[in-house]
Amino acid sequence: MIEMLVDVKETLRCGAERTERALERLIPAESQVPASIHRAMRHSVFAGGKRLRPVLCIEAARMIARTPHPPEGVEELAAALEVLHTYSLIHDDLPALDNDDLRRGKPTCHVAFGEAIAILAGDALQTQAYEVLANLRIPAASVVEIVRLIAQATGTVEGMIGGQVLDLEAEHRKPTAEMVDAIHRAKTGALIRVSLVTGAIYGRATQDDVRRLTEFGRKAGLAFQIVDDVLDMTEDSAHLGKTAGKDLASDKATWPAVFGIERSVADANRLITEAFSILEPYGDHADTLKAVAQYLIERKN
Repeated sequence: MIEMLVDVKETLRCGAERTERALERLIPAESQVPASIHRAMRHSVFAGGKRLRPVLCIEAARMIARTPHPPEGVEELAAALEVLHTYSLIHDDLPALDNDDLRRGKPTCHVAFGEAIAILAGDALQTQAYEVLANLRIPAASVVEIVRLIAQATGTVEGMIGGQVLDLEAEHRKPTAEMVDAIHRAKTGALIRVSLVTGAIYGRATQDDVRRLTEFGRKAGLAFQIVDDVLDMTEDSAHLGKTAGKDLASDKATWPAVFGIERSVADANRLITEAFSILEPYGDHADTLKAVAQYLIERKN
């Protein structure tokens, strides 16, 4: 890993606070009728977390814009990405899928509010995200491209939902390298990748910028998920903020299941080093984005 002379914790704190303020504005209040679904939406959205995807989005926009501060309004794009991520977690935790009772150290949405409201809360967060995206204050062509890319990244062809289906179908089957790579790049990697790319587009990226951020996101997103697989096998629930050991108990297709823990850690390190090399054309402007990516992949506290 590469040492960075960047105050990462301060960057994360500022990015998370910027995102929290946007989420507070954009998610209906608990008192808004029908109150039950808005309580469920807020329970999951404000359950905590480092706001990985929003911070990567904001820092990609800052890097491309080459400004000391993020472009005005990018926090609304970042918030929409976090809302989409949260909707996916609500559905992922349901009994029909991963059947998890704990998320970010708190009861999952269906445990707190029942399955019916949890399903509807996830649906509502998805529609809310696209309303936010439609109102971004950037040129219309950029809005359309951002919406297209996010819809693709959350869809069925090499997107988040497709990755979830592949993950379900892989249970109780002997995992292969090709299978695990396809699942990780779609289920987790696609939303990380599109967070970086749409942030870049918000910052007025060129086609070369988009190509670089796409490849950076592919490698960083896969590294993130490999580390997540390793932690599921080596950490306890209190540390993770979610139920540990679920992958092994469910016979999930994971990187360590194919390659072992030592090789998995080495692969994650190699991927992030390769990802950093892609950002060399941006010089010092890329330092903060690199530092944030490294920090989040290593899961430092």
